[in-house]
Amino acid sequence: MADYKNVNIRNKRATFDYEILEEFVAGVVLVGTEIKSIRLGKASLTDCYCYFEQGELWIRGVNIAEYGWGTCNNHAPKRDRKLLLNRKELNKLQRSLQDRGLTVVGLRLFLNERGFAKIVIGLARGRKAYDKREYLKENDAKREMDKAMKRYK
Repeated sequence: MADYKNVNIRNKRATFDYEILEEFVAGVVLVGTEIKSIRLGKASLTDCYCYFEQGELWIRGVNIAEYGWGTCNNHAPKRDRKLLLNRKELNKLQRSLQDRGLTVVGLRLFLNERGFAKIVIGLARGRKAYDKREYLKENDAKREMDKAMKRYK
């Protein structure tokens, strides 16, 4: 069985495809078999995004695999899930989404110290192809500098 404290599911593609402007930590409304699958690390955040419906924030595209020991009460793996934020944060996100070119994407799914599933969402602006190449160059240069610093220590 996986250690609950080590559950840290990341969306690596999001930081490559988007420039993250601001981050928020939100709770996720789940059913019983979903939290069991997350504790086993069987979730994926690739291609997930958030949208507003009737003043509530929902996330679409999170794939939480069916629980192996689940019966007929098992969950749908790709269903939309409600996110829990306070009203001030929801209003701020909703105002920000009025700007053209901004979206909200899921960045990281983790379990807090009380065992509740939390998701880090980010207000993001899409990167162009040349921005992505520049981002890769910066990361390579940073990695090379870190290697050089470790050699001389």
